[in-house]
Amino acid sequence: MTFEQMRAVTLGLQPLSRLDSPREVVRQFTPNWFAATMGTGILAIALSQFQADMPMLHPVAEGLWMFNIALFTLFAGLYAARWIFFFDGAKRIFGHSVVSMFFGCIPMGLATIVNGFLIFGLPRYGEVAVRIAGTLWWIDIAMAAACGVAIPFMMFTRQSHSIDQMTAVWLLPVVAAEVAAVSGGLLAPHLVDPHSQLVVLTLCYALWALSVPIALSILVVLLLRMAIHKLPHANMAASSWLALGPIGTGALGLMTLGGAAPAILSANGLERFGAFAEGLGFFGGLLLWGYGLWWLAMAVLVTLRYLRDGLPFNIGWWGYTFPLGVYAVTTLKLGTLLPIAAIHVFGTLLVAVLALLWLIVGTRTVRGAWRGDLFVSPCLKAD
Repeated sequence: MTFEQMRAVTLGLQPLSRLDSPREVVRQFTPNWFAATMGTGILAIALSQFQADMPMLHPVAEGLWMFNIALFTLFAGLYAARWIFFFDGAKRIFGHSVVSMFFGCIPMGLATIVNGFLIFGLPRYGEVAVRIAGTLWWIDIAMAAACGVAIPFMMFTRQSHSIDQMTAVWLLPVVAAEVAAVSGGLLAPHLVDPHSQLVVLTLCYALWALSVPIALSILVVLLLRMAIHKLPHANMAASSWLALGPIGTGALGLMTLGGAAPAILSANGLERFGAFAEGLGFFGGLLLWGYGLWWLAMAVLVTLRYLRDGLPFNIGWWGYTFPLGVYAVTTLKLGTLLPIAAIHVFGTLLVAVLALLWLIVGTRTVRGAWRGDLFVSPCLKAD
């Protein structure tokens, strides 16, 4: 073994060897990392859907949820530290046309934790889990609504964008609101007060409307951009899957809210609207799910095209996980509403692919974080 080879091995064993200083972990930390909490959280939720058929998966799912809480807490601490100790560098994100989009990952990552408190926490901790989920949900919707309005406003006023440079990351800040709507749809039936249930349900429909129509309009522009300017750079390859996010979450939101609405509306003297809400949830969810099939097929084909030329790994690979995961959960949800076994089988296959992707991306992320080469903030390139 040559000296250079020995040196490479030694550096690989040394933590953060690619960084000038451990302080760079904080200085270079960006919201992109919260995509890992989104991917981990949605895998936990997806695995929990098999509790009746495969109960052995439930402890795995619950363990992933607890791990996700720790991960989110760590990332929140690191990002807060960046704003405290490297404020001048941190505030540059508002002017960056790509990294600023990832602000939406923070509330979406938190939403998976909220859902986990209702899926895993309620059986284990009782009503306290509902109170925690409720508190976190209000924080989540505040962040989601802020991202959905503030980031597009900055796109209009202070950032530089062009159609040829556009990617599906434009979806990230606006999708957070509909993710919060799904969480609210799960939360509302667990609230004791019927009026509080109605307030949450109403807010969820408003959050859905604050997100899905805007996301669909972005997809129209994205389709035009892809036809005229072709595929983006390989560094943004994972963005080809992001379209599944708003479509899958939009469908899941309609089905979840439609399932909760009849009882809540009836308890508040609005039972005449219950059947409509339930029907809208089913048919609206089904139509969006069908729309998602086109984007799923396109994402697979685009990824195969990228693989032919080689795909460089970066933290953006987590973009493969959450959109696929939420579409898988949506498919399983639809399978519970329709007596068509093929839909459930298809959803199960998607969850299996999701688990494999999570293992691959997670392993490579740990390796890159150990070396330190994943801690890169494009906002600081001018330094």
